[in-house]
Amino acid sequence: MFVPCGESVPDLAGFTLLMPAVSVGNVGQLAIDLIISTLNMSKIGYFYTDCLVPMVGNNPYATAEANSTELSINTEVYSLPSRKLVALQLRSIFIKYKSKPFCEKLLSWVRSSNFARVILLSSSHSYHRNDLQLRSTPFRYLLTPSMQKSVQNKIKSLNWEEMEKSPCIPEINDSEFCIRIPGGGITKALYDESCSKEIQMAVLLKFVSEGDNIPDALGLVEYLNEWLQIIKPCSDDPTASTLRWKIPSSWRLLFGSGLPPALF
Repeated sequence: MFVPCGESVPDLAGFTLLMPAVSVGNVGQLAIDLIISTLNMSKIGYFYTDCLVPMVGNNPYATAEANSTELSINTEVYSLPSRKLVALQLRSIFIKYKSKPFCEKLLSWVRSSNFARVILLSSSHSYHRNDLQLRSTPFRYLLTPSMQKSVQNKIKSLNWEEMEKSPCIPEINDSEFCIRIPGGGITKALYDESCSKEIQMAVLLKFVSEGDNIPDALGLVEYLNEWLQIIKPCSDDPTASTLRWKIPSSWRLLFGSGLPPALF
């Protein structure tokens, strides 16, 4: 359930909820980090749940020593009222058998808060792509039926490629076809649940491999930005586009603190 930072629950009716799936390369989580940091979104509360592994740490978006000691936990909610945006950031993995209850609680909050729509940022294993996917863009999207009615024309104008259906049982061609997102964490479950509950949801994902996934996160937020125009282009030079996003201070330790000098 949502617990506000202040005494009253903020009115989130009509807002767009951005959130990540805990998926391969943590690409969705890194992308949400970039959005929160770039837009300087304010923390308005957290999502109290027993479905994720507990964690606590320093402020990942610290801009000065004064706010660097603020604590952060596994599920926090940020807002930018001027753009009607809310971001839910997930910072730990799901406890076994708890992902389905989390999806149900999350969508219950989405409905009770009257969010206009949910956009889920995710990723999938690149080595599971078929021949057609290998020859095309690494980005894909999915829309729930209720979402298609409102944004289908806009999505078509962007010439995006929808996630293809594939055999439900891999390598058995005569099996039924369905949407499969290997490495996508809760993506498929949350999408299916949103379809059944008629919630407006869009899934944006990228095929990736584990490693340094910062370029993948930058690519995914640029993909989202084509649609939502979160930030405007600084220039017509496409090579300068990634410089518009503000890298969070916590990313300095993304790969650890470096090698200790004593080794040499």
